[in-house]
Amino acid sequence: MRPVIGIIGNAYEMNDRYPVHAGGTMNSQAVAEVAGAMPLLIPADPRFVSVPELMAVCDGFLLTGGQPNVHPSEYGEAETPAHGRFDRARDAITLPLVRECVAAGQPIFGICRGFQELNVALGGTLHPEIRELPGRMNHRMPPDAPLAEQFALRHAVHLVEGGVFHRLLRATEVMTNTLHGQGICKPAPRVIVEGRTDDGTPEAVRVEGAVGFALAVQWHPEWNAAEDPVSRALFGAFGAAAAGWAAAKRAPGGAKSG
Repeated sequence: MRPVIGIIGNAYEMNDRYPVHAGGTMNSQAVAEVAGAMPLLIPADPRFVSVPELMAVCDGFLLTGGQPNVHPSEYGEAETPAHGRFDRARDAITLPLVRECVAAGQPIFGICRGFQELNVALGGTLHPEIRELPGRMNHRMPPDAPLAEQFALRHAVHLVEGGVFHRLLRATEVMTNTLHGQGICKPAPRVIVEGRTDDGTPEAVRVEGAVGFALAVQWHPEWNAAEDPVSRALFGAFGAAAAGWAAAKRAPGGAKSG
């Protein structure tokens, strides 16, 4: 039986009036085909689910990207137009979920907004619009381009030699895609930046002292995950960690490990 990976969904309005919880098909595909796990879409809203319930049902969590941003009050700042749209219900689930998973050693993998959630949950802050910072490039996707062009590999990420990402990806430089407006300002005390772009923007982080899989990237490895060697390595390691958690949970006594 495959491990279960909970995919954090996003709230949308279909046809501008019908509320739905949705998740990108490419996330489910990466989880099923590369991580070797069963994807389970989670309605990230505390009215419907709780963190303890989710942790009992799932063996790992994929914190996906999404257009709404983490509300700046979560890291001690006032809301401005530059912060864009928000999803307060998702904040209420994902931020405590990150903290509890890190404490328990339950695997979590953050992507884009999930990368930002990991940092905020552990005490870090965000820039609302990194392209406005001196010396930074525009990391947003081309708005009107075809999907394949929007998710194309466009910049290098330089990895810390000897770090977790270096060992996992077997390289000190990898090509990635970039589709984000916000980014890390102040890393949380336990969030270690192991990958940056040429302009210095943090793109790959790990949680220091985490006993389980606790990694996040600012890019979108779910795109073309089976064919891209970087994506394949990340999702493969995430799936192996979730399988380890599931096996430990089924063992006598229910001991857990990352």
